Amino acid sequence: MQPESRSTALSGRIVISVDAMGGDRGPVAVIGGLAEAAAHNPDVDFILHGPEEELKRLLAKRPEVAARCTIRHAPGVVTMEDKPGQVMRHGEGTSMWSAIESVRNREATAAVSCGNTGALMALSVIRLRKLPGVNRPAIACLWPSRNPGGFNMMLDVGADIKADAPDLLQFALMGTSYARNGLGLARPRIGLLNVGTEEHKGRAELKAAHELIAGATELGQFDYVGFVEGGDLPSDRVDVIVTDGFTGNVALKTGEGTARLVGDFLRQAFNASLLSRFGAVLALGALKRLQARIDPRRVNGGVFLGLNGTVVKSHGSADATGVAAAIDLAFRLAKSGFQERLAARVASVAQARQDAAEGGTTIGTTE
Repeated sequence: MQPESRSTALSGRIVISVDAMGGDRGPVAVIGGLAEAAAHNPDVDFILHGPEEELKRLLAKRPEVAARCTIRHAPGVVTMEDKPGQVMRHGEGTSMWSAIESVRNREATAAVSCGNTGALMALSVIRLRKLPGVNRPAIACLWPSRNPGGFNMMLDVGADIKADAPDLLQFALMGTSYARNGLGLARPRIGLLNVGTEEHKGRAELKAAHELIAGATELGQFDYVGFVEGGDLPSDRVDVIVTDGFTGNVALKTGEGTARLVGDFLRQAFNASLLSRFGAVLALGALKRLQARIDPRRVNGGVFLGLNGTVVKSHGSADATGVAAAIDLAFRLAKSGFQERLAARVASVAQARQDAAEGGTTIGTTE
């Protein structure tokens, strides 16, 4: 079966490009995740990139999904140690490069990879290019929260360590589009991460971004709650948290480390004595519900925003369940027309800012 480019969407089918190599667990976990995703998404087909003979052998064990896969032979692998610059110069022929090319050539609507984040972002920017009006792409991730849907979204979490005020406005717009199409929120609430909620706090670029985002709410169709603090990341006060990549990545890694620490402490506490083990048995149902709610595999998949194509980065250590979650996310975004809506949103606000500047004003201010 050969994919028919994005026109397959007209017949109700979505094509996802999957990098089978590069993850810590290898192609077995990737194909396992692909099979899980295919089982509950009957309208998705795949282009699978990697060494052809190895992938054929693995798919032969899963005939139910093999018929929905097209294999693209790509003998090279981008390792976690490879430098982004090295991959950009010598990465052609790798499974990661091939996966991005399928989106670039409009054979697939989205790409999914468990590989090296820096290399994947570099290749995505070079091969797909940025959307018109986007200065810096961003990586968006989901964060467990008290909101009814169970998650908040934060960006940027590591695409670029810097961001000035217009970049943060673009992040707010891109986050709005993702929240609407990926989380089903008609009018997301946006917050700007700062060291305090008072308007006089923060760096100059944060104060400038505060004004820009506040002035774009109606055109962008979101609500702005103002500055938020680190404690608001899992709260129900906000849906989308906007920050620069340095701060976002530190927050993300801190959250992941804290979650592991709490899990270790719980296991130690319940194994401390016979009585505590008995208590663990009594609490087993509640513990399983808690585990399911905070399971990092459910939120696996950072989305690269601001490019001419959708790219989802799965965690390098993801198992089949984690890979399936990343593919599910790519499928939902592709089916919603997310990429086209994101481009339109960024373009509309960029034009409005240009018109305002030509008229002698700036969005968010009045004369």
